[in-house]
Amino acid sequence: MDGVAVRDLARELGLTPSSLYNHFRSKQALYDAVLERGLRPIADLVAAAWHPGTLHPDLMRVTVDGLVAHLAAHPHLARLLQRAMLEESGSVLALIERWVAPLYGTGMAVIRETAFEAGWDAEELPHLALGLFGVIFAYFTNSAFIQPLTRSNHDPLSPHALVVQRRFLEKAIYRLLGPIDQQVRPNRKSGA
Repeated sequence: MDGVAVRDLARELGLTPSSLYNHFRSKQALYDAVLERGLRPIADLVAAAWHPGTLHPDLMRVTVDGLVAHLAAHPHLARLLQRAMLEESGSVLALIERWVAPLYGTGMAVIRETAFEAGWDAEELPHLALGLFGVIFAYFTNSAFIQPLTRSNHDPLSPHALVVQRRFLEKAIYRLLGPIDQQVRPNRKSGA
């Protein structure tokens, strides 16, 4: 995990950089611990919250609440994950196999259950899964840049901002995965 700073890992674990190696034998072991602590609850939330059939708004709301609360409690997790996924090394392949692939697989299973009624074709599902991942994680990945970008004094991780983010995610996910009326379903087969 050459692209990941030890100070970022320490911050995520609530330790000082100098004390890390008293607890972990290597940077990789440290990084694995951060991912276990950070991604396991997300994988569990996604797996537990969905049921076969159409999207259930109450379950979706509970899932979004859990995801936002967890990512807000671990504000560096999204950036650490993104940084690792951008790195091109064998350790990233191990990361993908251990954490990202199962999370993607669970997400795909959820999406497959609701995709048809939401108007998606099978070939679009991987794009939808990656889009949802981006929508959920991007706010937290980029939270440090929101204030300068918007020239705002509002903390993007304040309680009010997180309420707005939850509401946004609920609407976005419902619009992407909620059922649509058969008469307004676009015909995507005829055209580029």
